[in-house]
Amino acid sequence: MSGRLVDGYDLVIFDLDGVVYLIDKPIAGAAEAVTQLRADGTPIAYATNNASRRAADVASLLNGMGVSAEPAEVLTSAGAAAARLAEQLPAGAPVLVVGAEALRAEVRDAGLTPVDSLDDKPAAVVQGFGPDVGWKILAEAALAVRAGALWVATNTDRTLPSPRGPLPGNGSLVSVLRTALDREPDLVVGKPAPALFETAASLSKSQRPLAVGDRLDTDIEGAVGAGMDSLLVLTGVSDAAELLSAPESRRPTYVSADLSGLFAPAEDARIPVEGGAAGGWRLTDGRLEGSGTPVDALRLLAGFVWGGGKASAGSDEAAKLLEQWDL
Repeated sequence: MSGRLVDGYDLVIFDLDGVVYLIDKPIAGAAEAVTQLRADGTPIAYATNNASRRAADVASLLNGMGVSAEPAEVLTSAGAAAARLAEQLPAGAPVLVVGAEALRAEVRDAGLTPVDSLDDKPAAVVQGFGPDVGWKILAEAALAVRAGALWVATNTDRTLPSPRGPLPGNGSLVSVLRTALDREPDLVVGKPAPALFETAASLSKSQRPLAVGDRLDTDIEGAVGAGMDSLLVLTGVSDAAELLSAPESRRPTYVSADLSGLFAPAEDARIPVEGGAAGGWRLTDGRLEGSGTPVDALRLLAGFVWGGGKASAGSDEAAKLLEQWDL
């Protein structure tokens, strides 16, 4: 029997929305998972594309949910975007901020001057998620970019997970400017760019980090780009059907229903499955037979489908899953 999945790594980097919490409510088992990692002495980092909170605010939010966190363990796309701008612009340069107050504060702390109008002659536009972002500031941003300002997006997540279902994310707001300007941002800082993961590993002096996320198009693609193993948890945005159709750049090392997978044997979450059987499921000549947990069936099918196979059902329970996953 192999050891626990987490035992093979010296750092666990968590995404937040969809992994640890949904908007402002913790996901079941998240606090317990972090507590167990702390007890085991496993270093932790939190890397989030959400630019609406600063690191200290994120840590405070997590602690209020019973999930232990220190500000130094939190990396946000807002902080990373401000740091990149400070590297490229002279001190005090005006930056038009599209987003929440947290992003303005990060820009200010980076030695730059937050502004909100083309009249301020901004050298750059930085765009991050903010629940109050509206047409007026987007219009100023469009004018500024047309006038030659550098356009930096903190992230391009199309949606944000919530208990009520996916909500428009910063990527949806970026698409407004993309449509108006008929061009892409000059720089996207957050995942799937590998910078947040690489910074987390560097700060912890990690040699073998594990990235944990709920989105294939940001968390997992970012981990693949950074050369890191990854665990997809099915508590947020990406679902089984999306995993089965994932291109190579978005394929995780492991998948589990939730964070409890960290403490199960590594082979109980690995993709692909060796031997053609997982739990109570068997895959014989492309036929899925038997019964068991959906995640075990998913692991079996993912490796097979990624290799070009076409699955069929060999049991009633298998037929239900294949129909649910559009296979």
